[in-house]
Amino acid sequence: MSAPVEIPLFPLSTVLFPGGPLQLRIFEPRYLAMVRECARNDSAFGVCLILRGREAGVPAEPAAVGTLARISDFYTLPDGLLGIGAVGEARFRALRTRVREDGLLLGTIELWDAEPAVAVPPEFGLLATILERLIEQLEPAWKDAPRANYDHAAWVGFRLAELLPLDDGERQQLLELTDPVARLGQLTVWLPRFQRP
Repeated sequence: MSAPVEIPLFPLSTVLFPGGPLQLRIFEPRYLAMVRECARNDSAFGVCLILRGREAGVPAEPAAVGTLARISDFYTLPDGLLGIGAVGEARFRALRTRVREDGLLLGTIELWDAEPAVAVPPEFGLLATILERLIEQLEPAWKDAPRANYDHAAWVGFRLAELLPLDDGERQQLLELTDPVARLGQLTVWLPRFQRP
């Protein structure tokens, strides 16, 4: 765990995982200001799943555990609004939150340490194979990932959590697990739901 720091939070109706891609349409003044500040300071913002409330309007109540997002790309959307691409980094726990004058939610957070580099145990080898097939079919952001990534339990677990049709509560549960092998075990429990009879 790191010493607490304060960062802007962006509550969303999605869960961002370390290494995962995020595309956002930015139009509210508070988030335009946040993007400017992050770009100027080369800093990240926090993405947290919304527990209560909505993405726009009054600040929503976020889950305590979220993921840092670092902006990697800026572009103009067809409707003229700002679009950004970001990538998930470290996970964190928000200790407390406050709302800035402009409506931006700020969180005092502790960063979590990266998960240990653990190989996919043989009993979970099927999950790496399923992930490889999903990536071949869906061609997501990691379609060109090095073959060695499929041997890393954390990477396989996070990518499956993004690609399988889980609900947001289940994704949040997987984000909050700190043991990459336990995450693979939970995915194995849920996997029969997605297999054809």
